[in-house]
Amino acid sequence: MNSENQTPNKRVSRRRILIAGASVAGVAATTIASRAQANTQKPVPQTATNSNGRFAGKVVLITGATSGIGEATARAFAKEGAIVHFCGRREALGNKIAQEITAQGGRASYQKADVRIEQDVKSFVETCVQKYGRIDIAFNNAGIFMTPAEVHKIPLDNFMDIITTNTVGEFLCMKYEIPQMRQQGGGSIINMASVAGHIGFKTTAHYNASKHGVIGLTKAAAVENSDYNIRINSISPLAVDTPQLRESFAFQKLTYEQAAKGFVTKRIMTPHEMAEAVMFLASNAATSVTGMDLDVTGGQLAT
Repeated sequence: MNSENQTPNKRVSRRRILIAGASVAGVAATTIASRAQANTQKPVPQTATNSNGRFAGKVVLITGATSGIGEATARAFAKEGAIVHFCGRREALGNKIAQEITAQGGRASYQKADVRIEQDVKSFVETCVQKYGRIDIAFNNAGIFMTPAEVHKIPLDNFMDIITTNTVGEFLCMKYEIPQMRQQGGGSIINMASVAGHIGFKTTAHYNASKHGVIGLTKAAAVENSDYNIRINSISPLAVDTPQLRESFAFQKLTYEQAAKGFVTKRIMTPHEMAEAVMFLASNAATSVTGMDLDVTGGQLAT
């Protein structure tokens, strides 16, 4: 990545950091290869909703679910019998996803909300409780990426937007989710962190700082709420096959195959894999797990 070639203050995909982290930033290609999925696990086929599934009757709150990992997780929970209330800033997409989940026999509702705005977050949480009576599981997923730049060249407004969305946004979610979960006797919260929360990549200090902050918030909140039957964890992905990643690769004229050469697994992860990781942490299979950041990088953090 060459920050000098970027338009000032133009936000790019939050996953673009992964190219630099894999040491393939300088690799170029003329087009995205037609075999873009060659090094990825094939998407899981769509299946009918199971009203008696793993999360039957559970109420799940998800932020940033109008595409990518958030959308996949909303659909996955709904297919396992959960009632899903999700938000995002893109209203048309949100309504479309909610309608599709409902048409497949699931239960889902969309609410437009921006996690940078405290009143939006408060309203989002309160609306879920008003509609469904409780919040059993919360996946705080909403986040953005940034314009790459060295620390001394980062515009303050860009830095603050990253921190406000990625870190303060998750803080605000927990601020309103935790009291509800304490009142009802427990729950599970999963925050979206990143490989960037563990590694100091060049030209992405603001994004790194935001994700290190998420992991710190997660650990502190987990300790504070262990006596209240509330488990709080996070997940740290590497590159995941989302619209944002595809947009970033197209911008760089980079194929999935080229990028994946720098990864331990030699492939791009799928949104469904991230959804499964979230569901594991939310499930009864993880009742002893709290305060943990789950490495879903395909082994990249082991290198």
